[in-house]
Amino acid sequence: MEDTAGTVKNKSMRKSQKKQIENMLDLLEQAHTAIKKAVETGNTEIALTLLEQAQDSAIQIGGMIEESLGEEFVTVRTLESYCEQVYQSYEMIRQQQAVNMGKVYKSLRRELIRMENSVKNDIPVRTCVVFLPYKASMWDSLESVWKAADADPDCDAYVIPIPYFDKNPDGSFRKMHYEGDLYPKDVPVVSWEEFDLAAEHPDVIYIHNPYDECNHVTSVHPAFYARELRKYTDKLVYIPYFILSEITPDNQSAIDGMKHFCFTPGTIYAHQVIVQSENMRQIYINEYIKAAKEMGLPGEHVDRKFLEKKFLGTGSPKIDKVLSTKKEDLEIPAEWLRIIEKPDGSWKKIIFYNTGVSALLKDEEKFLQKMESVFEIFKENRDEVALLWRPHPLIQATIESMRPKLWEDYRELKERYIAEGWGIYDDTADMDRAVALSDAYYGVGSSSVVQLCQERGMPVMRQEVDDFTTK
Repeated sequence: MEDTAGTVKNKSMRKSQKKQIENMLDLLEQAHTAIKKAVETGNTEIALTLLEQAQDSAIQIGGMIEESLGEEFVTVRTLESYCEQVYQSYEMIRQQQAVNMGKVYKSLRRELIRMENSVKNDIPVRTCVVFLPYKASMWDSLESVWKAADADPDCDAYVIPIPYFDKNPDGSFRKMHYEGDLYPKDVPVVSWEEFDLAAEHPDVIYIHNPYDECNHVTSVHPAFYARELRKYTDKLVYIPYFILSEITPDNQSAIDGMKHFCFTPGTIYAHQVIVQSENMRQIYINEYIKAAKEMGLPGEHVDRKFLEKKFLGTGSPKIDKVLSTKKEDLEIPAEWLRIIEKPDGSWKKIIFYNTGVSALLKDEEKFLQKMESVFEIFKENRDEVALLWRPHPLIQATIESMRPKLWEDYRELKERYIAEGWGIYDDTADMDRAVALSDAYYGVGSSSVVQLCQERGMPVMRQEVDDFTTK
Protein backbone atom coordinates (compact mmCIF):
# COMPACT_ATOMS: atom_id res chain seq x y z
CA MET A 1 0.00 0.00 0.00
CA GLU A 2 1.26 3.50 -0.85
CA ASP A 3 0.38 6.99 0.30
CA THR A 4 -0.10 9.94 -2.08
CA ALA A 5 3.64 10.59 -2.22
CA GLY A 6 4.28 7.05 -3.40
CA THR A 7 5.87 6.10 -0.08
CA VAL A 8 5.75 2.41 0.70
CA LYS A 9 4.16 2.15 4.12
CA ASN A 10 6.60 1.78 7.04
CA LYS A 11 9.59 2.49 4.78
CA SER A 12 11.81 5.44 5.49
CA MET A 13 15.37 6.70 5.21
CA ARG A 14 18.02 7.30 7.80
CA LYS A 15 18.36 10.95 8.73
CA SER A 16 22.08 10.90 7.98
CA GLN A 17 21.40 9.55 4.47
CA LYS A 18 18.84 12.27 3.81
CA LYS A 19 21.35 14.86 4.97
CA GLN A 20 23.94 13.37 2.62
CA ILE A 21 21.51 13.70 -0.28
CA GLU A 22 20.76 17.30 0.63
CA ASN A 23 24.49 18.07 0.64
CA MET A 24 24.84 16.46 -2.81
CA LEU A 25 22.00 18.65 -4.12
CA ASP A 26 23.81 21.72 -2.82
CA LEU A 27 26.87 20.64 -4.81
CA LEU A 28 24.72 20.23 -7.93
CA GLU A 29 23.56 23.81 -7.57
CA GLN A 30 27.17 24.96 -7.44
CA ALA A 31 27.92 22.78 -10.49
CA HIS A 32 25.14 24.50 -12.47
CA THR A 33 26.74 27.89 -11.88
CA ALA A 34 30.14 26.53 -12.93
CA ILE A 35 28.62 24.98 -16.11
CA LYS A 36 27.02 28.28 -17.09
CA LYS A 37 30.29 30.14 -16.58
CA ALA A 38 32.30 27.51 -18.53
CA VAL A 39 30.00 27.71 -21.57
CA GLU A 40 29.95 31.50 -21.53
CA THR A 41 33.76 31.60 -21.47
CA GLY A 42 34.14 28.97 -24.20
CA ASN A 43 35.36 26.16 -21.94
CA THR A 44 32.95 23.55 -23.31
CA GLU A 45 35.10 20.58 -22.24
CA ILE A 46 34.85 21.69 -18.62
CA ALA A 47 31.09 22.17 -19.02
CA LEU A 48 30.69 18.66 -20.45
CA THR A 49 32.76 17.12 -17.63
CA LEU A 50 30.65 18.91 -15.02
CA LEU A 51 27.44 17.71 -16.68
CA GLU A 52 28.73 14.13 -16.62
CA GLN A 53 29.50 14.51 -12.93
CA ALA A 54 26.04 15.97 -12.30
CA GLN A 55 24.49 12.97 -14.04
CA ASP A 56 26.56 10.56 -11.95
CA SER A 57 25.56 12.36 -8.75
CA ALA A 58 21.89 12.21 -9.67
CA ILE A 59 22.17 8.48 -10.39
CA GLN A 60 23.91 7.96 -7.03
CA ILE A 61 21.13 9.85 -5.25
CA GLY A 62 18.56 7.75 -7.07
CA GLY A 63 20.26 4.55 -5.97
CA MET A 64 20.22 5.64 -2.34
CA ILE A 65 16.51 6.48 -2.52
CA GLU A 66 15.58 3.27 -4.33
CA GLU A 67 17.45 1.19 -1.76
CA SER A 68 15.54 2.74 1.12
CA LEU A 69 12.16 3.57 -0.41
CA GLY A 70 11.78 1.58 -3.62
CA GLU A 71 11.99 2.25 -7.34
CA GLU A 72 8.52 3.82 -7.53
CA PHE A 73 9.12 6.49 -4.93
CA VAL A 74 8.06 9.95 -6.14
CA THR A 75 11.52 11.51 -5.75
CA VAL A 76 12.96 8.94 -8.15
CA ARG A 77 10.68 10.30 -10.84
CA THR A 78 11.91 13.86 -10.29
CA LEU A 79 15.48 12.54 -10.56
CA GLU A 80 14.68 10.92 -13.88
CA SER A 81 13.32 14.23 -15.16
CA TYR A 82 16.47 16.01 -13.97
CA CYS A 83 18.72 13.42 -15.64
CA GLU A 84 16.84 13.90 -18.93
CA GLN A 85 17.42 17.65 -18.73
CA VAL A 86 21.12 17.11 -18.01
CA TYR A 87 21.39 14.76 -21.02
CA GLN A 88 19.71 17.24 -23.37
CA SER A 89 21.99 20.05 -22.18
CA TYR A 90 25.03 17.82 -22.63
CA GLU A 91 24.08 16.93 -26.23
CA MET A 92 23.40 20.55 -27.16
CA ILE A 93 26.82 21.63 -25.92
CA ARG A 94 28.63 18.58 -27.31
CA GLN A 95 27.13 19.10 -30.80
CA GLN A 96 28.09 22.78 -30.60
CA GLN A 97 24.53 23.87 -31.23
CA ALA A 98 23.54 27.44 -30.55
CA VAL A 99 23.08 27.35 -26.81
CA ASN A 100 21.04 29.84 -24.83
CA MET A 101 22.91 29.21 -21.62
CA GLY A 102 20.56 31.33 -19.56
CA LYS A 103 17.66 29.14 -20.66
CA VAL A 104 19.63 25.92 -20.05
CA TYR A 105 20.62 27.12 -16.59
CA LYS A 106 16.99 27.93 -15.72
CA SER A 107 15.83 24.50 -16.92
CA LEU A 108 18.44 22.71 -14.81
CA ARG A 109 17.62 24.92 -11.86
CA ARG A 110 13.88 24.23 -12.21
CA GLU A 111 14.43 20.45 -12.14
CA LEU A 112 16.84 20.75 -9.23
CA ILE A 113 14.30 22.73 -7.20
CA ARG A 114 11.72 20.00 -7.84
CA MET A 115 14.22 17.43 -6.52
CA GLU A 116 15.08 19.53 -3.47
CA ASN A 117 11.41 19.98 -2.58
CA SER A 118 10.68 16.29 -2.99
CA VAL A 119 13.66 15.28 -0.87
CA LYS A 120 12.65 17.76 1.82
CA ASN A 121 8.92 17.08 1.90
CA ASP A 122 8.39 13.52 0.64
CA ILE A 123 11.21 11.47 2.16
CA PRO A 124 10.31 10.22 5.66
CA VAL A 125 13.25 9.71 7.99
CA ARG A 126 14.22 7.16 10.59
CA THR A 127 16.35 8.08 13.56
CA CYS A 128 19.34 5.89 14.38
CA VAL A 129 20.15 5.73 18.10
CA VAL A 130 23.12 3.78 19.47
CA PHE A 131 23.66 2.76 23.10
CA LEU A 132 27.25 1.96 24.14
CA PRO A 133 27.24 0.40 27.62
CA TYR A 134 30.38 -1.31 28.84
CA LYS A 135 29.51 -3.20 32.04
CA ALA A 136 26.28 -5.19 31.90
CA SER A 137 25.61 -4.44 35.58
CA MET A 138 25.36 -0.75 34.67
CA TRP A 139 22.89 -1.27 31.82
CA ASP A 140 20.05 -0.04 34.05
CA SER A 141 21.39 3.51 33.64
CA LEU A 142 20.38 3.36 29.96
CA GLU A 143 17.64 0.73 29.80
CA SER A 144 14.49 2.88 30.07
CA VAL A 145 15.84 5.25 27.40
CA TRP A 146 16.55 2.29 25.12
CA LYS A 147 13.06 0.89 25.68
CA ALA A 148 11.49 4.21 24.63
CA ALA A 149 13.68 4.39 21.52
CA ASP A 150 13.04 0.75 20.65
CA ALA A 151 9.27 1.28 20.91
CA ASP A 152 9.37 4.21 18.45
CA PRO A 153 8.43 2.87 14.98
CA ASP A 154 10.52 5.62 13.36
CA CYS A 155 13.68 4.79 15.29
CA ASP A 156 16.36 2.12 14.90
CA ALA A 157 17.85 1.51 18.35
CA TYR A 158 21.08 -0.49 18.64
CA VAL A 159 22.61 -1.80 21.87
CA ILE A 160 26.33 -2.28 21.29
CA PRO A 161 28.23 -3.36 24.42
CA ILE A 162 31.82 -2.20 24.17
CA PRO A 163 34.95 -3.88 25.56
CA TYR A 164 36.94 -2.50 28.46
CA PHE A 165 40.34 -3.15 29.96
CA ASP A 166 41.73 -3.58 33.45
CA LYS A 167 44.76 -1.37 34.02
CA ASN A 168 48.16 -2.11 35.50
CA PRO A 169 49.54 0.23 38.18
CA ASP A 170 51.55 2.03 35.48
CA GLY A 171 48.37 2.75 33.47
CA SER A 172 49.00 0.20 30.72
CA PHE A 173 46.17 -2.08 29.65
CA ARG A 174 45.94 -5.56 31.11
CA LYS A 175 43.03 -7.92 30.42
CA MET A 176 40.21 -7.05 28.01
CA HIS A 177 36.62 -7.79 29.05
CA TYR A 178 33.50 -8.01 26.91
CA GLU A 179 30.11 -8.60 28.55
CA GLY A 180 27.83 -8.75 25.52
CA ASP A 181 26.48 -12.15 26.63
CA LEU A 182 25.33 -10.87 30.04
CA TYR A 183 22.51 -8.55 28.95
CA PRO A 184 18.81 -9.32 29.53
CA LYS A 185 17.21 -11.71 27.07
CA ASP A 186 14.94 -9.00 25.64
CA VAL A 187 17.90 -6.80 24.66
CA PRO A 188 19.16 -7.55 21.12
CA VAL A 189 22.91 -7.05 21.31
CA VAL A 190 24.94 -5.96 18.27
CA SER A 191 28.65 -6.75 18.00
CA TRP A 192 30.96 -3.78 18.44
CA GLU A 193 33.18 -5.26 15.73
CA GLU A 194 30.40 -5.34 13.14
CA PHE A 195 28.80 -1.92 13.57
CA ASP A 196 30.68 0.85 11.74
CA LEU A 197 30.02 4.09 13.63
CA ALA A 198 31.78 6.21 11.03
CA ALA A 199 29.75 4.79 8.16
CA GLU A 200 26.42 4.67 10.00
CA HIS A 201 26.83 8.09 11.70
CA PRO A 202 24.05 7.60 14.30
CA ASP A 203 21.81 10.56 15.06
CA VAL A 204 22.31 9.97 18.79
CA ILE A 205 24.87 7.98 20.80
CA TYR A 206 24.31 7.29 24.52
CA ILE A 207 27.16 6.49 26.91
CA HIS A 208 27.31 5.91 30.66
CA ASN A 209 31.09 5.85 31.18
CA PRO A 210 32.57 9.37 31.51
CA TYR A 211 36.20 8.68 32.39
CA ASP A 212 37.99 7.50 29.24
CA GLU A 213 41.75 7.48 29.93
CA CYS A 214 41.29 9.26 33.30
CA ASN A 215 40.22 6.14 35.24
CA HIS A 216 43.22 4.55 37.01
CA VAL A 217 41.61 1.11 37.26
CA THR A 218 39.71 0.43 34.02
CA SER A 219 39.31 1.95 30.58
CA VAL A 220 36.80 1.40 27.81
CA HIS A 221 38.38 0.63 24.45
CA PRO A 222 40.04 3.88 23.26
CA ALA A 223 38.00 3.77 20.04
CA PHE A 224 34.99 4.56 22.23
CA TYR A 225 36.39 7.48 24.18
CA ALA A 226 33.96 10.40 24.22
CA ARG A 227 36.18 12.63 22.11
CA GLU A 228 36.21 9.92 19.41
CA LEU A 229 32.48 9.24 19.54
CA ARG A 230 31.69 12.91 19.10
CA LYS A 231 33.13 12.66 15.57
CA TYR A 232 30.53 10.08 14.55
CA THR A 233 27.24 11.57 15.72
CA ASP A 234 25.25 14.77 15.77
CA LYS A 235 24.37 14.23 19.43
CA LEU A 236 26.49 12.46 22.05
CA VAL A 237 24.54 12.02 25.31
CA TYR A 238 26.13 11.06 28.63
CA ILE A 239 23.98 9.59 31.42
CA PRO A 240 25.92 8.68 34.60
CA TYR A 241 25.94 4.99 35.53
CA PHE A 242 25.53 6.06 39.17
CA ILE A 243 23.22 8.22 41.23
CA LEU A 244 24.43 10.34 44.12
CA SER A 245 23.01 11.39 47.47
CA GLU A 246 20.85 14.43 46.87
CA ILE A 247 22.43 17.71 47.99
CA THR A 248 21.55 21.35 47.44
CA PRO A 249 23.63 23.78 45.35
CA ASP A 250 24.53 25.79 48.48
CA ASN A 251 26.04 22.82 50.35
CA GLN A 252 29.61 23.33 49.18
CA SER A 253 31.20 20.95 51.69
CA ALA A 254 29.09 18.09 50.31
CA ILE A 255 29.67 19.27 46.74
CA ASP A 256 33.44 19.13 47.25
CA GLY A 257 33.11 15.38 47.78
CA MET A 258 31.47 14.81 44.38
CA LYS A 259 32.59 17.68 42.13
CA HIS A 260 35.09 15.44 40.32
CA PHE A 261 32.09 13.85 38.57
CA CYS A 262 31.13 17.20 37.02
CA PHE A 263 34.18 17.73 34.81
CA THR A 264 35.22 14.57 33.01
CA PRO A 265 35.75 13.66 29.34
CA GLY A 266 32.13 12.52 29.28
CA THR A 267 30.74 15.86 30.45
CA ILE A 268 33.20 17.83 28.32
CA TYR A 269 32.65 16.11 24.96
CA ALA A 270 28.97 15.19 25.25
CA HIS A 271 26.47 17.43 23.50
CA GLN A 272 24.06 16.69 26.33
CA VAL A 273 24.39 15.44 29.91
CA ILE A 274 21.38 14.05 31.80
CA VAL A 275 21.59 13.95 35.61
CA GLN A 276 19.26 12.81 38.35
CA SER A 277 17.62 16.07 39.52
CA GLU A 278 17.39 19.82 39.03
CA ASN A 279 19.58 20.44 42.09
CA MET A 280 22.23 18.13 40.69
CA ARG A 281 21.98 19.90 37.33
CA GLN A 282 22.79 23.25 38.92
CA ILE A 283 25.71 21.70 40.82
CA TYR A 284 27.11 20.17 37.64
CA ILE A 285 26.86 23.51 35.81
CA ASN A 286 28.47 25.47 38.66
CA GLU A 287 31.35 23.04 39.13
CA TYR A 288 31.87 22.60 35.38
CA ILE A 289 32.32 26.35 34.96
CA LYS A 290 34.77 26.52 37.87
CA ALA A 291 36.88 23.68 36.49
CA ALA A 292 36.77 25.07 32.94
CA LYS A 293 37.97 28.46 34.14
CA GLU A 294 40.82 26.86 36.11
CA MET A 295 41.91 25.07 32.92
CA GLY A 296 41.53 28.21 30.81
CA LEU A 297 38.94 26.67 28.49
CA PRO A 298 37.15 29.27 26.35
CA GLY A 299 33.69 29.95 24.92
CA GLU A 300 30.88 27.48 25.55
CA HIS A 301 32.72 25.82 28.45
CA VAL A 302 32.18 28.90 30.64
CA ASP A 303 28.94 30.12 29.04
CA ARG A 304 26.17 29.48 31.58
CA LYS A 305 23.36 29.90 29.04
CA PHE A 306 24.96 27.29 26.80
CA LEU A 307 25.55 24.89 29.70
CA GLU A 308 21.97 25.26 30.92
CA LYS A 309 20.91 23.71 27.60
CA LYS A 310 23.66 21.08 27.72
CA PHE A 311 22.86 19.80 31.22
CA LEU A 312 19.38 18.42 31.93
CA GLY A 313 18.07 17.33 35.33
CA THR A 314 15.30 15.07 34.10
CA GLY A 315 16.13 12.05 36.26
CA SER A 316 18.11 8.81 36.17
CA PRO A 317 16.95 5.73 34.24
CA LYS A 318 18.35 3.69 37.14
CA ILE A 319 15.40 4.85 39.24
CA ASP A 320 12.98 3.97 36.43
CA LYS A 321 14.42 0.47 36.33
CA VAL A 322 14.44 -0.24 40.05
CA LEU A 323 10.88 1.04 40.53
CA SER A 324 9.57 -1.05 37.63
CA THR A 325 11.22 -4.28 38.84
CA LYS A 326 8.68 -6.41 40.72
CA LYS A 327 9.65 -9.17 43.13
CA GLU A 328 6.99 -11.53 41.76
CA ASP A 329 8.47 -11.28 38.26
CA LEU A 330 12.01 -12.19 39.26
CA GLU A 331 13.79 -15.36 38.20
CA ILE A 332 15.48 -16.51 41.41
CA PRO A 333 18.27 -19.11 41.20
CA ALA A 334 17.57 -22.37 42.98
CA GLU A 335 20.70 -22.01 45.12
CA TRP A 336 19.38 -18.64 46.34
CA LEU A 337 15.97 -20.08 47.20
CA ARG A 338 17.66 -22.76 49.25
CA ILE A 339 19.12 -20.00 51.44
CA ILE A 340 16.04 -17.74 51.43
CA GLU A 341 13.27 -20.24 52.24
CA LYS A 342 12.50 -21.49 55.73
CA PRO A 343 11.49 -25.13 56.31
CA ASP A 344 7.80 -24.13 56.24
CA GLY A 345 8.19 -22.45 52.82
CA SER A 346 8.02 -18.87 54.09
CA TRP A 347 10.85 -16.45 53.36
CA LYS A 348 13.46 -15.07 55.66
CA LYS A 349 14.16 -11.34 55.73
CA ILE A 350 16.74 -10.59 53.03
CA ILE A 351 19.48 -8.04 53.72
CA PHE A 352 21.35 -6.49 50.79
CA TYR A 353 24.97 -6.22 51.96
CA ASN A 354 26.97 -3.80 49.83
CA THR A 355 30.75 -3.45 50.04
CA GLY A 356 32.36 -0.64 48.08
CA VAL A 357 35.79 0.08 46.69
CA SER A 358 36.71 3.37 48.37
CA ALA A 359 36.01 2.24 51.93
CA LEU A 360 38.01 -0.95 51.44
CA LEU A 361 41.00 0.95 50.03
CA LYS A 362 40.81 3.50 52.83
CA ASP A 363 40.62 1.16 55.81
CA GLU A 364 42.03 -2.09 54.40
CA GLU A 365 42.56 -4.45 57.38
CA LYS A 366 39.86 -2.77 59.46
CA PHE A 367 37.39 -3.16 56.63
CA LEU A 368 38.18 -6.85 56.20
CA GLN A 369 37.81 -7.37 59.96
CA LYS A 370 34.47 -5.60 59.81
CA MET A 371 33.33 -7.86 56.96
CA GLU A 372 34.31 -10.96 58.97
CA SER A 373 32.33 -9.63 61.92
CA VAL A 374 29.30 -9.00 59.68
CA PHE A 375 29.50 -12.50 58.23
CA GLU A 376 29.75 -14.07 61.68
CA ILE A 377 26.67 -12.24 62.98
CA PHE A 378 24.54 -13.09 59.95
CA LYS A 379 25.76 -16.68 60.01
CA GLU A 380 24.56 -17.00 63.60
CA ASN A 381 21.15 -15.61 62.59
CA ARG A 382 20.83 -17.44 59.28
CA ASP A 383 17.62 -19.23 60.33
CA GLU A 384 15.75 -15.91 60.30
CA VAL A 385 17.77 -13.62 58.02
CA ALA A 386 19.37 -14.24 54.63
CA LEU A 387 22.41 -12.17 53.72
CA LEU A 388 22.73 -11.19 50.05
CA TRP A 389 26.28 -9.94 49.59
CA ARG A 390 26.83 -7.95 46.41
CA PRO A 391 30.26 -6.28 46.15
CA HIS A 392 30.93 -3.35 43.85
CA PRO A 393 31.44 -4.72 40.29
CA LEU A 394 34.87 -3.08 39.94
CA ILE A 395 36.21 -4.18 43.31
CA GLN A 396 38.44 -6.96 41.96
CA ALA A 397 39.96 -4.87 39.16
CA THR A 398 40.55 -1.96 41.54
CA ILE A 399 42.22 -3.90 44.33
CA GLU A 400 44.30 -6.05 41.99
CA SER A 401 45.62 -2.89 40.34
CA MET A 402 46.13 -0.73 43.41
CA ARG A 403 46.58 -3.15 46.37
CA PRO A 404 47.73 -6.61 45.19
CA LYS A 405 48.38 -7.87 48.77
CA LEU A 406 44.96 -6.69 49.92
CA TRP A 407 43.39 -8.59 47.04
CA GLU A 408 44.79 -11.90 48.31
CA ASP A 409 43.27 -11.33 51.76
CA TYR A 410 39.96 -10.20 50.28
CA ARG A 411 39.80 -13.17 47.91
CA GLU A 412 40.42 -15.60 50.75
CA LEU A 413 37.53 -14.06 52.72
CA LYS A 414 35.24 -14.14 49.68
CA GLU A 415 36.01 -17.75 48.83
CA ARG A 416 35.40 -18.85 52.41
CA TYR A 417 32.01 -17.09 52.44
CA ILE A 418 30.99 -18.78 49.18
CA ALA A 419 32.24 -22.21 50.26
CA GLU A 420 30.30 -22.15 53.54
CA GLY A 421 27.10 -21.67 51.55
CA TRP A 422 24.87 -20.09 54.23
CA GLY A 423 24.62 -16.70 52.42
CA ILE A 424 24.07 -15.49 48.87
CA TYR A 425 26.97 -14.14 46.83
CA ASP A 426 25.75 -12.04 43.90
CA ASP A 427 28.23 -10.93 41.25
CA THR A 428 25.73 -11.09 38.37
CA ALA A 429 24.95 -8.20 36.03
CA ASP A 430 21.43 -7.80 37.45
CA MET A 431 21.75 -5.44 40.39
CA ASP A 432 18.06 -4.48 40.27
CA ARG A 433 17.04 -8.07 41.01
CA ALA A 434 19.03 -7.91 44.25
CA VAL A 435 17.41 -4.60 45.25
CA ALA A 436 13.88 -5.80 44.43
CA LEU A 437 14.44 -9.04 46.31
CA SER A 438 15.79 -7.45 49.50
CA ASP A 439 13.92 -6.15 52.53
CA ALA A 440 16.64 -3.81 53.81
CA TYR A 441 20.05 -2.40 52.92
CA TYR A 442 23.24 -2.60 54.95
CA GLY A 443 26.66 -1.37 53.85
CA VAL A 444 28.56 1.64 52.54
CA GLY A 445 26.69 4.92 52.64
CA SER A 446 28.23 6.51 49.54
CA SER A 447 26.68 4.22 46.96
CA SER A 448 24.11 4.48 44.20
CA VAL A 449 22.42 1.44 45.74
CA VAL A 450 21.51 3.52 48.80
CA GLN A 451 19.52 5.93 46.65
CA LEU A 452 17.79 3.12 44.80
CA CYS A 453 16.81 1.37 48.03
CA GLN A 454 15.45 4.62 49.42
CA GLU A 455 13.40 5.11 46.27
CA ARG A 456 11.79 1.72 46.97
CA GLY A 457 11.10 2.71 50.57
CA MET A 458 13.55 0.19 52.04
CA PRO A 459 15.25 0.71 55.42
CA VAL A 460 18.89 1.74 54.96
CA MET A 461 21.57 0.92 57.54
CA ARG A 462 25.03 2.35 56.94
CA GLN A 463 28.06 0.31 57.94
CA GLU A 464 30.60 1.89 60.28
CA VAL A 465 33.98 0.19 60.04
CA ASP A 466 34.90 0.78 63.70
CA ASP A 467 31.56 -0.51 64.98
CA PHE A 468 31.74 -4.31 65.22
CA THR A 469 28.02 -4.84 65.64
CA THR A 470 25.38 -4.79 62.95
CA LYS A 471 22.30 -2.75 63.67
